Amino acid sequence: MAMRAATAAISANSRMGRGLSAFFSSSSFPFNLPQAKVEKPPPAEPSTNLFVSGLSKRTTTEGLRDAFAKFGEVVHAKVVTDRVSGYSKGFGFVQYATIEHAEAGIKGMDGQFLDGWVIFAEYARPRPPLPPLNNGFPQGQR
Repeated sequence: MAMRAATAAISANSRMGRGLSAFFSSSSFPFNLPQAKVEKPPPAEPSTNLFVSGLSKRTTTEGLRDAFAKFGEVVHAKVVTDRVSGYSKGFGFVQYATIEHAEAGIKGMDGQFLDGWVIFAEYARPRPPLPPLNNGFPQGQR
């Protein structure tokens, strides 16, 4: 039934010379199309800690360290893994000795291949504070 009404409206509009654009821009369309307003968060402040995403499941902490060590002194590297399977969750962190080394690491590794996957490197953002526990007990009493 709705298809017949839509077809009739389209054919009526096309006879008037307005076509499909008039049909879809008219206010008789039954719903509003979503507006694409995706705001990217502001870039993180430069630091020695990098967030690396897009890692392969086969990427190890040692492999991550070796890949980023080409651009400066790596203090710490960690691939975040699944507790049960032990496989990579696809992201990790690399900490350099200086901000200059971290900047070189981003420039050198962002958009490059590691273990067959394109990885992305950026400055790590600080972790947001955890919300308070809401388990039904007043604060300080149990």
